[in-house]
Amino acid sequence: MIYSLAYLLNSGNIYYEAAGVVAYAILVSILIFAFSYLFGWVERKLIAKMQYRHGPTYVGKYGILQNMADLVKLLAKEIIIPENANRFILLAAPILLVAMNIFLIFLIPFVPALQLGSFGLGLLAVFVVLGFTPILIFLTGFSSGNKFADISAQRSVLTLISYEIPMIIVIATAAALAHGYSIYSMVSAQSGIDFAFLMPIGLFIFFIAMLAELERPPFDLREADSELIAGWLTDISAPYYALFLLLDYSRMFLGSLLISIIFFGGWLGPAFLPPIVWLVAKAFTIAIFITILRATTMRMRIDKILRIGWIWLMPLALINLIIAYMLLL
Repeated sequence: MIYSLAYLLNSGNIYYEAAGVVAYAILVSILIFAFSYLFGWVERKLIAKMQYRHGPTYVGKYGILQNMADLVKLLAKEIIIPENANRFILLAAPILLVAMNIFLIFLIPFVPALQLGSFGLGLLAVFVVLGFTPILIFLTGFSSGNKFADISAQRSVLTLISYEIPMIIVIATAAALAHGYSIYSMVSAQSGIDFAFLMPIGLFIFFIAMLAELERPPFDLREADSELIAGWLTDISAPYYALFLLLDYSRMFLGSLLISIIFFGGWLGPAFLPPIVWLVAKAFTIAIFITILRATTMRMRIDKILRIGWIWLMPLALINLIIAYMLLL
């Protein structure tokens, strides 16, 4: 099926290529939904096991249908707009945020045969589009008319900006080693040795920055229960909250894919498994590790989070860049 899809995308016939794009979008959408649903269940079960709880148990065997029950319940509820909110922005910004993150996953080729999103600056384009996330988060919190949501949105924006700069420096370092920003060149350059071994400092920086980008513990300032209630999601109604649950797991899927592509060889692996299986398996393993951190770490104060980003990660990112260029000499 993958090679048939690749044939459609590279046929040169506009109708075949359009059919290939639609088929690719359906395939990626299925992957996103499958990851979001299954990993949502895995995460709840894993955290419950680590904290000596049962987790979901009632709906379906081992609680596998609990997420579906929660989704139906959320979507069945009424959409309520606060009196002081900007209705258009409050409804449009979350949808744009979800659509943007799903679109970014479409840009990532899951196997080398698929040419969609393989343009020369593919990886850089992903992070350029990802840079609009702070704007949409701020608009969502600000437009609600709730001061707690506004403060939370400002905290999220400050965190994202301070960690995106070291992340971009690491991307530039990886691109120097791969001799290009193309996702294919990034993966092909790791056919001998993964970048995780060539620049472990870069992997550390990128992983920490990605946790901040995903707003995962210890960077989950958007939901500081004792201070900001549910953060910039405080005035979001249940159907939109379900949308944000999809956003959370699609962002985790995107972040895990990027880490596996940049540092662990993407779809490269022994031939007994298809390339797409290797890529998804690596992303799933990284997501499991992120979940373990969620169950074992504490939320930090905003001043400490910003200090780590500017005082520690920024110099380390520059050191990592210098070391990489020394390897290229």
